[in-house]
Amino acid sequence: MFESVAGLIAEHAELQEQLADPALHADPGRARRVNRRYAELGPIVAAHAAWTALQDDLAAARELAGEDPAFAEEVPALEEQLAEAQERLRRLLIPRDPDDGRDVIMEIKGGEGGEESALFAADLVRMYVHYAESRGWRTEILDSTESDLGGYKDVQLAIKSSSTDPADGVWAHLKYEGGVHRVQRVPATESQGRIHTSTTGVLVFPEVDEPEEVTIDPNDIRIDVFRSSGPGGQSVNTTDSAVRITHLPTGIVVSMQNEKSQIQNREAALRVLRARLLARQQEELEAAASDARRSQIRGMDRSERIRTYNFPENRIADHRTGYKAYNLDQVMDGALGPVIDSCIQADEEARLAALGASGQ
Repeated sequence: MFESVAGLIAEHAELQEQLADPALHADPGRARRVNRRYAELGPIVAAHAAWTALQDDLAAARELAGEDPAFAEEVPALEEQLAEAQERLRRLLIPRDPDDGRDVIMEIKGGEGGEESALFAADLVRMYVHYAESRGWRTEILDSTESDLGGYKDVQLAIKSSSTDPADGVWAHLKYEGGVHRVQRVPATESQGRIHTSTTGVLVFPEVDEPEEVTIDPNDIRIDVFRSSGPGGQSVNTTDSAVRITHLPTGIVVSMQNEKSQIQNREAALRVLRARLLARQQEELEAAASDARRSQIRGMDRSERIRTYNFPENRIADHRTGYKAYNLDQVMDGALGPVIDSCIQADEEARLAALGASGQ
């Protein structure tokens, strides 16, 4: 595996030269891609330098051990440090998801359970917003349809990061959230105090960096405008500002009505449509490539029940990784890190196993 490092170090140096060229920054899209790749390679270069330095230190300590007992005493500690540095480098060389550095658009929809499911959808939105805040990310509700009791029948949430390091990317962490989230609790609508089980669906799409990445032929879409529904102030329910875009070749439909301006709703709808089309293209590529690895964690089956939130026991359980903790109250306030870390770790183990099986 380590044979590939020399090429990555050379690529890192080449990217560093490109970043020093003012001409690069005249093209924001290309500059973003170069920055992202440079940030991705940085930890590999640093880890390789540390591994090489420890190899040299250990070789010197072994050579001098016969002359000076002090060097002999250093050997076991250096051997342990070298093994740790080698494992870190090995993990960094696991092929990374090329979308890890992207921002995301999340769609959270009420499922089984009616009003209670919609209320839990609102709880999930709050959880993701607080988690994003804890990481310094920005959030924006693009569109939402509220339920009678203040929950969400459907909500679309954009989450953005200013970091160029893919390891800190929004997609790198939230791509594991797609699936069915199950909640067990006494609903606010239940007068008998009985525990109900409801479900809420979450879809996660990597956001398109530049519109040119996903080309949408104007002849392939139908745009309808209509009057916004639901609560609103001036002009919300009095003008045809809501927009519905139908992508005819795929049948994907996106509706937006949060903004007062028809133009703003149209741009938001196109933003979501591009993300959905990008996700569709990637799924088709994965399905077409017989040797393509499909993550054991982020499955394509969006109906999979991935997690249970048990309020009476204050328990959170992820069914894919076996993670379980009794701090659900903290998780719902945004302390989602350990749950996501369990998914990242399991995904890394699966990737390492795949590399081992292929003999790389």
